[in-house]
Amino acid sequence: MNHSATHFPAGAGYAHPLGRPAIEAHGLGKKYRRGWALRDVSFRLPAGRVCGLVGPNGAGKSTLMSLATHMIRPTTGGLRVFGQAPGSDEAVRRTAFLSQEKPLFRRFTVAETLRLGRELNPRWDQGVAEGIVSAGQVPLTARIGTLSGGQRTRVAFALAFGKRPDLLILDEPMSDLDPLVRRELTQTLTAEAAQHGTTVLVSSHMLAELQYICDYLLVVANGGLRLAGEVDELRAAHALLAAPDAGPSPHLAPHRVIESRGALGARGDEGRPGVLVRLGGPLEYGERAAPPTLEELLLGYLRSPDVPALIAPSAQPGDIHDILTRDQPETVTA
Repeated sequence: MNHSATHFPAGAGYAHPLGRPAIEAHGLGKKYRRGWALRDVSFRLPAGRVCGLVGPNGAGKSTLMSLATHMIRPTTGGLRVFGQAPGSDEAVRRTAFLSQEKPLFRRFTVAETLRLGRELNPRWDQGVAEGIVSAGQVPLTARIGTLSGGQRTRVAFALAFGKRPDLLILDEPMSDLDPLVRRELTQTLTAEAAQHGTTVLVSSHMLAELQYICDYLLVVANGGLRLAGEVDELRAAHALLAAPDAGPSPHLAPHRVIESRGALGARGDEGRPGVLVRLGGPLEYGERAAPPTLEELLLGYLRSPDVPALIAPSAQPGDIHDILTRDQPETVTA
């Protein structure tokens, strides 16, 4: 566990949802020759959430996704997918992963690609897959190698959704799409997740869009976890205050300042600068405050690397022994 992180106090009225979380990690780390890509990461992602995975390039996002999909093995700690080792038959059956590269067989036609998906996945939903393809007017007879980047992305999405996964992991899936197609597929993503209770872990740099689709958040930077929990829970733990006219302000004393920037004052009192704080007590009577938007919260933590991490109750993992020993997990290398 990251000892510099701030955790909500135990017994604060929060109980983990019943049932196994979609992803749970404790002390998770991955080291390469050049150093640690991810280190001492512990969190719990409850099932049924749409979770935004946010961080700068090189922060460890792709490493975390690769660990969850058993593409690489951890150096330290452990991770479970629905209580199972990531490489177990059950975890593989219940998980779909769409990487930035979106690897597809270039010589296959679109119809052959969907047929392969049907043959490999017992829960395959042909109607959903064909619907995503046809919505973009992608010919079923066209070969993958002749499609545009956006069309290939649509076919890759069709494969991911057609599998009917319980956990859908998306690594920057829509970076090559125009805004209209991105919005359409985003709506498909949220509708499918809501209808079938699918857990979605989506990595994206489009912070403004995440606030419309995500109800859960994981923020990583420099290989560590910076912020984790339900979006409403995290926003409620912070406030955007009107900055004092000059000098230090006593009313900030009980709170931890995350960021103080003129840019934060756009929603403040007559354009005055704003101060993003993590609340350490009740606000003073008459104090001008507003809850931060998700984008303001994300930018505040990403631009303030020295602020201790915040792990909300919904993201706190279970007992490490339980995570590392349940269901006869694989042995991790030290």
